[in-house]
Amino acid sequence: MLQTLPRRAVVALLALSVFFPIGLVLYQSALSGPFFMPHALSLESYAFIFNDPDFWQAAKNTMAVAIGMSAIAIPLGAILAFIMVRTDLPGRKWLETPIMIPIFVSPVVLGFGYVVSLGPVGFFSVGFQNIFGSVPWNIYSMASIIVIAGLTHVPHVYLYSSSALRNLGSDVEEAARLSGASPFRVARDVSIPMVSPALLYVGVLVFFLGFEIFGLPLILGDPEGHLVLTTYLYKLTNKLGTPSYHLMAAVATCIIAVTFPLVLLQRFLLKSAQRFVAMKGKSARQRPLTLGPWKWVALALIVAWLFITVIVPVAGIALRSVVSSWGQGINLLEVLTLDHFRAVFQEDTMIRAIINSILIGTLGGALAVGCYLAVGLATHRKNDLISRFIDYIVLTPRAVPGLMAGLAVFWVFLFVPFLSPARSTLFSVWFAYAIVWLAYGMRLIQSALMQVGPELEEAGRLVGASRARVSRDITVPLIRNGLLGAWLLVFMIFEREYSTGVYLLSPGTEVIGAQIVSLWASGAVDVVAALSLINMALVGIGLTVALRFGVKLHD
Repeated sequence: MLQTLPRRAVVALLALSVFFPIGLVLYQSALSGPFFMPHALSLESYAFIFNDPDFWQAAKNTMAVAIGMSAIAIPLGAILAFIMVRTDLPGRKWLETPIMIPIFVSPVVLGFGYVVSLGPVGFFSVGFQNIFGSVPWNIYSMASIIVIAGLTHVPHVYLYSSSALRNLGSDVEEAARLSGASPFRVARDVSIPMVSPALLYVGVLVFFLGFEIFGLPLILGDPEGHLVLTTYLYKLTNKLGTPSYHLMAAVATCIIAVTFPLVLLQRFLLKSAQRFVAMKGKSARQRPLTLGPWKWVALALIVAWLFITVIVPVAGIALRSVVSSWGQGINLLEVLTLDHFRAVFQEDTMIRAIINSILIGTLGGALAVGCYLAVGLATHRKNDLISRFIDYIVLTPRAVPGLMAGLAVFWVFLFVPFLSPARSTLFSVWFAYAIVWLAYGMRLIQSALMQVGPELEEAGRLVGASRARVSRDITVPLIRNGLLGAWLLVFMIFEREYSTGVYLLSPGTEVIGAQIVSLWASGAVDVVAALSLINMALVGIGLTVALRFGVKLHD
């Protein structure tokens, strides 16, 4: 009983932390008004949004984004994974880290980078117009949003596809090459079909991410009024001029109704993918396929993708942060300035946002990893009903958009009396981040725990040690490097987070991501550029330290 009590306490706290905020969202959606106004149980909120043409337009655009993202990211990510893992492409070692960068850069920062680079008066647009006379793209169109969203989600597909390819032997591919198949045909007919379960899994993930995408449509879709469900939800209050929590909760419930079945489908497909990989044997030796002259075509494909997805937005932000103006006829060398950074460091709010972001990433990341470890140990080496229940609890927050999760956590701290004093503290922001990224953090912890051989823990139990002591003296010390890696990856994720903190923003709880969203709405482009560059610098430092300690980004 004494051994199971901590486990039950962990499960109870986890279930309460996940289901209570989601329960508030569902309850609020069934009220006729916000919590703080006179209300009654009603379905008026659903009636309102279902009669609003903007809702249906946002739903249509969301579906288009989700399908378009999948159509672009899945084949391109699979091809990149094949080239990087299975061929003799020159420079593979140096290209892998840049390929992963879009995962760690905040989408709202990327969106801003595209505006200042490829917008009507963007740096690249002006240069292109000077050479060719006109600019053939419109960065604010739905087509541009879909293409950019697809390209920036390629690393998600690459991550899972490359892991699956690394676990496969190369015997079948070599047989195909010996029979005369070209590298392209080997990829199309042999390698990629062999990892199709993993591709199907990540395909569902990318489609799912299309429903919760917020930063890119907010930045790129706003000028021409292109709404998706998350931006429609965000703008409901502005649209009506009064707080519309009940309508926002109704929209969030509609999103959850679509995304939750996708999350469950992911869990089912993940089991299938793992079973498929194990059948192909991990001991088979891999020999890279020789590309011959095609290696330059493959290298050009990867460099072109990196140029559009990483270099263009990052270079745009870096340049915009150090010039006072730009456009036709302006010599950029004459308008260089550091005034935007001075403006940031002269404003107490901005300084607090930077310090808070660092605290959330370092201390908050460490605390989150500690919590994830407690949950991981509660299911470690156990395959009972409680473990399966925890698996589903962990997946549940993935179905809730980060924007709505932040609002739900705000309600939790508003209505639970003993939590109210912490509502305007960083603890509320950390709590929201830790819940939203629960599934990601648990994957990191479970990967580390799986590396511990069971015989070591069994030896501890044979000499009379309790489960708690085995965990404390054997399991946790053995995974300390894994915990360090998890902390560094969680640090980068917390630094890039932006939507979750929007409704938790108050004096003293500012973080860079939420501050950028707020400043963008006010038109403070100069400060946004400087803050975006600082945000990328923090993520870059985290990435450098992670690589220095040998953290593998694809694990």
